[in-house]
Amino acid sequence: MFNRMISGVAGAILLTLSPLTMAASALPTPKEADWVAKEFTFNSGEKLKDLRIHYFTLGDRNKPAVLLLHGTNQPVSALLAPGFAGELFGPGQALDIRKYFIIIPEGIGSGKSSKPSDGLRMTFPHYDYDDMVTAQYRLIKEGLGISHLRLVMGYSMGGMQTWLWGEKYPAMMDTLVPMASQPNELSGRNWMLRRMLIESIKGDPAWAEGNYHQQPPALKTANIMFSIATTGGTLAYQHKAPTRALADKLVDERLAAPVTADANDFIYIWNSSADYNALPDLKRIKAPMLIINSADDERNPVETGILKGELHRIKKAELLLIPASAETSGHGTMMQAKFYKQKLKTFLAHAPKAQDKH
Repeated sequence: MFNRMISGVAGAILLTLSPLTMAASALPTPKEADWVAKEFTFNSGEKLKDLRIHYFTLGDRNKPAVLLLHGTNQPVSALLAPGFAGELFGPGQALDIRKYFIIIPEGIGSGKSSKPSDGLRMTFPHYDYDDMVTAQYRLIKEGLGISHLRLVMGYSMGGMQTWLWGEKYPAMMDTLVPMASQPNELSGRNWMLRRMLIESIKGDPAWAEGNYHQQPPALKTANIMFSIATTGGTLAYQHKAPTRALADKLVDERLAAPVTADANDFIYIWNSSADYNALPDLKRIKAPMLIINSADDERNPVETGILKGELHRIKKAELLLIPASAETSGHGTMMQAKFYKQKLKTFLAHAPKAQDKH
């Protein structure tokens, strides 16, 4: 049924060389692989045979493992770019691939992992963040045979999943670094805009209840609107576009870009955050946490005080709040690891290590 589905027994790992290159940061080309679960049961009760999780790895698998989780609709290439990998993965850096085995899975619904556009469209099982974390855990344990992680670190959606990792599998990791995220349920502007993104696509007649022959026009405009509203930074945008002409230029560039996403995939992945709420189980977290957010994050406004009010419930947690500036980019600031690379390196250097559990 899935035109790209990989057949075979659960746990089969197919290694290939990645088409992504790391020339800009002089890092080795990551390896790509697929792990396939023969059957996967979602929290909704729905089941899917041959659930495929695609992932990338860097480094020696005999080294301590680091699980790195991407954001919503974020390509893995963003985590392999000079501004991120180039600041973290190199010799002597915080996540030096000579010292760590870095694993970057593509979540359910993203990249080459199983998703609605593979063929099932709107009959694909409805998944949530908890399902994604379960699939990641099975990849690590069943697919890679790894029993312990030195670090779980994620951005945005991946940051929220990092909170869940600490609660679902509290003894699985030494450290946790959630970025551009908070533990509370989606609410306020963050959820309102996600809901409008979904409704804008569904309200387009061209969507045809998910049975479209070409991507509905609302997909592009709704996505651009959401991106401008929730990522970029107020000061940064004003710095880049101090006149209407320059602001129009930025919009025109986005409108001219081709649509590479799928509307049904979009609806599923944005809706997957609907029941997220890590607040009730914060006390289950055992691993030391370094929480990294930016003061101009549009999706997680620091003014709400939500995170600050909950930190006391976590055994060992430290918040690094990056000040807003013309150089930060709001919710997207974490893709510039220069702002926190030294703090991350110090945090890992002082965090206790499990004895031979990787």
